[in-house]
Amino acid sequence: MSNIRLTYFDFDGGRGEPIRLALSIAGIEFEDRRITFKDFPSLLSTFPLGCIPILEMDGETWTQCNALLRYFGKKAGLYPEDPWQAYLCDEILDIMEDVSDAIGKTFGLEGEALKQGREAVAAGMFSKALSLLDKRLQAAGGEYFADKQLSIADLKVFEWARMLGAGFLDHVPTDLVQQVAPAINEHMQRIADEPGVKAYYEKRA
Repeated sequence: MSNIRLTYFDFDGGRGEPIRLALSIAGIEFEDRRITFKDFPSLLSTFPLGCIPILEMDGETWTQCNALLRYFGKKAGLYPEDPWQAYLCDEILDIMEDVSDAIGKTFGLEGEALKQGREAVAAGMFSKALSLLDKRLQAAGGEYFADKQLSIADLKVFEWARMLGAGFLDHVPTDLVQQVAPAINEHMQRIADEPGVKAYYEKRA
């Protein structure tokens, strides 16, 4: 595969992290270009739609995090071939986009407004999404979201639950996942021990 470069923010999470994981699990070499939040405004005009992640490959720049995740997920054997199992995977990806959109509305807020905004998101969309994810996971057998094996859906939920537990978002309880969705909390720990995921973070360390 041609030389590729993935551009996203300089932290282990968000919309770019599952793509990094899929690339790593697929054994695809890539340049992990990480930019700071401070530098983002000055680079905005270089991104086709003014947002990231973006991926540069074959002299072209490609966008849309879930499309990129599916593509490299297929390369890594992390996307189901069965249409229904693929739907189960896709539903999770879209749920996580709703979650990302909800938290995105709180960025730029400060002080009490930020506190109230984050608390509202935690009690609202986050808790609703966690409850639904918990239900979907248990309906699928309790270990993986689709096809009874690791998929990009697991990577997407894993990175979000991991960020919440690490306290990445101010004013969101770090035990929210554990309290609202115990099965998702166990899932996060299970996915962290997947060989491909574990190898990625050991290399990062």
